[in-house]
Amino acid sequence: MAIDQFSRSLPMMLHRTLDAVMPRFRKIFNDFGLTEPQGRVLRVLWEREDIALGDLAKLTLIATPSLVGIVDRLSSMALVARKRSEQDRRVVYVVATDKGRTMQAEIMPKVAIAYASLKQSVDAQLWSQVLDGLQQIATVADAAKHDG
Repeated sequence: MAIDQFSRSLPMMLHRTLDAVMPRFRKIFNDFGLTEPQGRVLRVLWEREDIALGDLAKLTLIATPSLVGIVDRLSSMALVARKRSEQDRRVVYVVATDKGRTMQAEIMPKVAIAYASLKQSVDAQLWSQVLDGLQQIATVADAAKHDG
């Protein structure tokens, strides 16, 4: 009985879901010579003009020390650049270069197709409920983490 409970626990269900979902997105990024974390960074940058490194870490869920290495590699590929804040030299912003932005037009249609396929695999109401439920769990857990 404990095995059944463990296999249906939220952490295990999340791991199982990620293992089922992420390969299709990893393949898209790999086809362009990118890792999935590099793709996450670029996706955030495609939505913004620039972003502070610390904020980028929070949005991508990548620890800052790891993110520095990812940004270094993306920079060496000429896909991103760093710029220092003019107000606070301690703050470093990351921006997508023209080359990095050009990749968006090639990658995002493929991501959209993969995402649409996933979304169509379940009822629209269930899809919305799952996303809303996961967001609520994350919000509550994050608030508890900061409270104590």
